[in-house]
Amino acid sequence: MPDLSGIVKAYDIRGVVGEQLDAALVRDLGSAFALLIKPESDSVVIGHDMRDSSPELAAAFADGVTSQGLDVVSIGLASTDQLYFASGSLNLPGAMFTASHNPAKYNGIKLCRSGAAPVGQDSGLAEIRDTVEQGVPAFEGQRGSVTEKDVLADYAAYLRKLVDLSGSRPLKVVVDAGNGMGGYTVPTVFAGLPIEVVPMYFELDGNFPNHEANPLDPKNIVDLQAKVREEGADAGLAFDGDADRCFVVDERGEPVSPSAITALVAIRELEKEPGGTIIHNLITSKGVPEIVAEHGGKPVRTRVGHSFIKAEMAKTGAIFGGEHSAHYYFRDFWRADTGMLAALHVLAALGEQAGPLSELTAEYSRYSASGEINSTVDDQVARMMAVKDAFGARDGVEIDELDGLTVQLPGGGWFNLRPSNTEPLLRLNVEAADAEAVRALTEDVLAIVRG
Repeated sequence: MPDLSGIVKAYDIRGVVGEQLDAALVRDLGSAFALLIKPESDSVVIGHDMRDSSPELAAAFADGVTSQGLDVVSIGLASTDQLYFASGSLNLPGAMFTASHNPAKYNGIKLCRSGAAPVGQDSGLAEIRDTVEQGVPAFEGQRGSVTEKDVLADYAAYLRKLVDLSGSRPLKVVVDAGNGMGGYTVPTVFAGLPIEVVPMYFELDGNFPNHEANPLDPKNIVDLQAKVREEGADAGLAFDGDADRCFVVDERGEPVSPSAITALVAIRELEKEPGGTIIHNLITSKGVPEIVAEHGGKPVRTRVGHSFIKAEMAKTGAIFGGEHSAHYYFRDFWRADTGMLAALHVLAALGEQAGPLSELTAEYSRYSASGEINSTVDDQVARMMAVKDAFGARDGVEIDELDGLTVQLPGGGWFNLRPSNTEPLLRLNVEAADAEAVRALTEDVLAIVRG
């Protein structure tokens, strides 16, 4: 029996193509997914990114689904949030083939139920894994069919309906698509808006020839920062490989914290629904719940990961949720994450006033932060326990383990240390009153982690 524990993660499936993932396995995964969702749907919508392996794997998955008697609606090339739009608007379960920001040799599958409801380890992924490991039962009935449907224009129109930019002043915006799916979706979404787009790396290329499609790594936005300054642009946007995350830089080329974007968008959503619930994950700035509460909203803290955020949004009726990884979730978008919609909110807020983006976002940036720092470790659990023991022995320290370790220090500084769900890494996020306090605390923790 195959062992899929290495590729079935907390909220998606991901692995190295040819070693961990191949067409035969993906066909079985498609069959197992079909069995999971048969009681609720007779069709599945499938999309894929621009990776070299994606079309073949998506086709294999479709073959598995149809082998169980279900039909497939193929939307072809798509961003992940475009697939969520298709799942929501068509009310169908979905499968998106992408490994997001991972290197070219990887691929994966993000799954959802009808209405873009999440499928994670506890909501179907473990069942799919078990079905494949034990052998997918054959279906004796009639095979399903595959039809193709282009939803790009409908997706773009839906986003533009949610954010009104008709009253915006003209803006010049540099967009770095990183050779990912943003190069496919941005031209259609921004068409007709009062925005001059300066494109960077819009050519679809799953080998990522210019830089990794991971805008959270500072080295991957260097080109964007330079271009914003060179063009005298009002803002810069960087999308990850499957274009569900969006990272923002201001007119100076300086990064805008995703926590500041979360606070900005939260306030705009609270203006539409006063008193609403806003989700923030546990590595966003503590400024986010402070600002939400100051504007009459109800902040709710949750663990990291899209399936967890979406489940909490469904439970609480939240109108918006933000993660420090630049994932942004909207109730009006089936509680799914869409960096594109967040970007439109930022540009609308900018276009509604005369000042620069740096001035607009300054009020949402209250503390200094380290950004996410990754450490490759042999034993994630042992390193985390060493940190817990070291800090737990100090006076006035509070520790919780909602997701990894979150350690609150006397004086307001805090950090979170958690294992990656997709790589052999520990991820550290530190926040404190100023840059020097962040530096000192970061060094303190890393000395133990990397010991």
